Amino acid sequence: MRPVLRVISGSPRPTRDRPLAGDRALADGVARGERGAVAALTRRCLPVVHGIARRLLKDSVEAEDVAQETFVKVWRSIHTYDPERARLEAWTGKIAANACYDRLRKRGEVLLDEAMPERADEAPRADAVLAAKDSAARVRAAVDALPPRQAAALELCALRDHTNIEAAEILGVSVDALESLLARARRTLKTALAEEHGALLDGLSEGHGGQA
Repeated sequence: MRPVLRVISGSPRPTRDRPLAGDRALADGVARGERGAVAALTRRCLPVVHGIARRLLKDSVEAEDVAQETFVKVWRSIHTYDPERARLEAWTGKIAANACYDRLRKRGEVLLDEAMPERADEAPRADAVLAAKDSAARVRAAVDALPPRQAAALELCALRDHTNIEAAEILGVSVDALESLLARARRTLKTALAEEHGALLDGLSEGHGGQA
């Protein structure tokens, strides 16, 4: 039977202004085994966990397995959580990323990076690209085709509203490397979507050929 954890549509995006005391109280409730606290933490963190796993592993089934594995680890180690160091989403996301890296190592895969620091380019911001609602399906396909860590960086910064510092911590890279991942991803998306846009225009032109 497939995992019971599912990404909950409509879950609120994490915000950076949530009081630290709120994260501490929620973590304490989870540590005490309170069902409401467990459910609340899951609703908040599951989209981040599942998004990271899908981007790094490129496999939806494995992503669900990692989500299950991550939350088991979260329940077991919640007493170590320190709200002064990270938001709950970032702390849980790092556990998920490490679980993904473990799986990649076990199957002999190495994430070739892509993550070497480089000068920022003039490509549009990732969040602006991802916000193009009229081509959402094409954008998703283009993001899915990115190298794993580039896709994960976009997932965290553009879709999940993490800061570059938080995203770098989650993915286990430097901030410079994280910014390089984002720059490369933006450049690739800009090229891919521009080519797609050109193909669509060509198709429309051909479709009207011969008409009066």
